[in-house]
Amino acid sequence: MTRLTVATCQFPVDARIERNCRYVMRQMRTAKERGAQLVHFPEGALSGYAGADFEDFRGFDWESLESATRRVLALAAELRLWVVLGSAHRLTGEHKPHNSLFVVDDTGRIADRYDKRFCSGDPEGRTGDLAHYTPGDHPVVFTVGGVRCATLICYDFRFPELYRDYRRQGVQLVLHSFHAGGLPPGKVAAIREAVGEDVLRFNTADTYPGITMPASATAAAAANHFWMSCPNSSARHSCWGAFFVRADGVTTGRLPRGRTGVLLSTVDTGAPLYDSTAHWRDRAMAGVLHSGTTVRDPRSADRTGL
Repeated sequence: MTRLTVATCQFPVDARIERNCRYVMRQMRTAKERGAQLVHFPEGALSGYAGADFEDFRGFDWESLESATRRVLALAAELRLWVVLGSAHRLTGEHKPHNSLFVVDDTGRIADRYDKRFCSGDPEGRTGDLAHYTPGDHPVVFTVGGVRCATLICYDFRFPELYRDYRRQGVQLVLHSFHAGGLPPGKVAAIREAVGEDVLRFNTADTYPGITMPASATAAAAANHFWMSCPNSSARHSCWGAFFVRADGVTTGRLPRGRTGVLLSTVDTGAPLYDSTAHWRDRAMAGVLHSGTTVRDPRSADRTGL
């Protein structure tokens, strides 16, 4: 039974590393002043997001990114604050970089690095994330203040197997960074058309990210009974505001869409939260796909009769 205060941050991420760094460091200080133990940033928060904030990595200023990262590490040590920071990680030769989350402990040390496993795009790597990034191949699990934490990035949300795997590892808090902002008006219009203008009124947002990302995160929290922090870029057009979900699937805080902010939330692993799948979740994950006890009965076996 432990408590952990988490700061879920959003700001208008763009291609300017120094500008991003100023936002990150300012929000780290704000989070610390407000009592946070861990601060969580969006996908690509420091580097910007290739294909969205900038065209590609040709001519990318890796030296500036390293310098900015070192300043963030130093501030984490000064503030005694854990940081989960979206950025890019350079590889060697012709290999594309990783789309990463650096897990920085409260001594300013990089404790681990999560590399986005499911990068969007076609199998040939010509479109989406795969045109710019090399996918990762490993989960990341770590403990802060007695709370078992894990990381995911954006498009990973489409693969519930990742959430289930973290549940098997006893994860209590998933730090899922997103970048669903900075969409140009033409792209927003195209997405609206694809969704269907006639059905938009039945949904809570007007884009696929706005409709599916918050809903999927909420469902994953409830189904797996873990807490979730979901930061986003607030750059216009931002598809949704950063939010935090309790382990029972209840959203406990949300920042306004398109505005810079820091959302403080407290994980309380001892809270008596509703969990409708507690009795059957482990059996389902083991492949027993029903609750209770089945019976042998001819009327049960006859599936075409009345």
